Amino acid sequence: MTIATKIDAILQRSSWIRKMFEEGARLKAEHGPGRVFDFSLGNPNITAPECFDKALAETACSCSGEHGYMPNTGYPHVRASVAQYLTAEQGVAVSPDEVIMTCGASGALNVALKTLLDPGDEVLTPVPCFVEYGFYADNHGGVLQTAPTHPDFSLDLDAMAAAITPRTKVVLINSPNNPTGQIYSRESLIRLGELLAAKSADYQRTIYLISDEPYRKIVFDDHTVPSIFAVYADSILATSYSKDISIPGERIGYAALNPAANYREDVMNGMALANRILGFVNAPALMQKIVACLQGTSVDIDLYKRKRDLLCEGLTAAGYDFVTPPGTFYLFPRTPIPDDVAFVQALQEELILVVPGSGFNGPGHFRIAFCVNDETIVNALPGFERVMTRFR
Repeated sequence: MTIATKIDAILQRSSWIRKMFEEGARLKAEHGPGRVFDFSLGNPNITAPECFDKALAETACSCSGEHGYMPNTGYPHVRASVAQYLTAEQGVAVSPDEVIMTCGASGALNVALKTLLDPGDEVLTPVPCFVEYGFYADNHGGVLQTAPTHPDFSLDLDAMAAAITPRTKVVLINSPNNPTGQIYSRESLIRLGELLAAKSADYQRTIYLISDEPYRKIVFDDHTVPSIFAVYADSILATSYSKDISIPGERIGYAALNPAANYREDVMNGMALANRILGFVNAPALMQKIVACLQGTSVDIDLYKRKRDLLCEGLTAAGYDFVTPPGTFYLFPRTPIPDDVAFVQALQEELILVVPGSGFNGPGHFRIAFCVNDETIVNALPGFERVMTRFR
């Protein structure tokens, strides 16, 4: 075999998201783009805010000749800007020395896991979860373990406690959550912090809490996302600007370490090294300079709320059962039959593309990414209703 056995195996089972995306391209070529309703990929459809375009133009014109390396952690003035914003957001005094600029949130997660994991260490995450987490853990010799959540996708602390072992090194959470849209409450995060502190003491090793937060600003109905730094000392925040200002292709984000963390200097030195030896070297220079002046900026979140409400009203009328998401641009309805793959295939016959919940460790559900034009939602609703009628 030419390629590695592990990579070949991953290719064979492939991601459901990628499979549906590729199927969408085929169906659009066959039936025309306007007749295919593609809800498969979480690719923001709201354009970046005008302030981003302005900052892009001004920065591009002002940085002539400035294209060299910078510290692996990022430009000092950019990290200072992020730290100032995080201090207000997290309610904890964060310094630039606790921030590292990365190639998106995925880069931040890989940098953190590379720094923390020894071969065989376990990464525990509540499910349903983002499909790539297993790959990220495996990239660095770790093993992904999962714990179920409650029926409304809130944290099940008893299940989390039962799943922590002497090999657990990282607990990885994602709130607001992909694929469910759920936001973990402050009370549950406080209890999680207490649990991790107790387990760390029991096992005589630090268990780190990593919070993956690229959807932090996409929240509705006056919901807020609690501060992770305020509830657990040994915590790392990983995030990006991909979703909140609609620039996923620019690959810019950061990791931030709780200033109260034990071994703070070792962890930050490790993440700086990991950023380099993983091949990132540093986050994109131009994008760093741009986001420095865009802290707290987001697209008009009310546009996503309108899409959510439009979809939820239509699916409720058609008989679907779901938890209304307080955040993200995803909906995770239950399937009326146990086989979520078969139900997704039935929707595909109506040229509706969604992703089976099995791909997120959430069987019996399917994910709808409603970051699409309003017309796509409206025009897909009759097809959703016809398929539900078949399985009632």
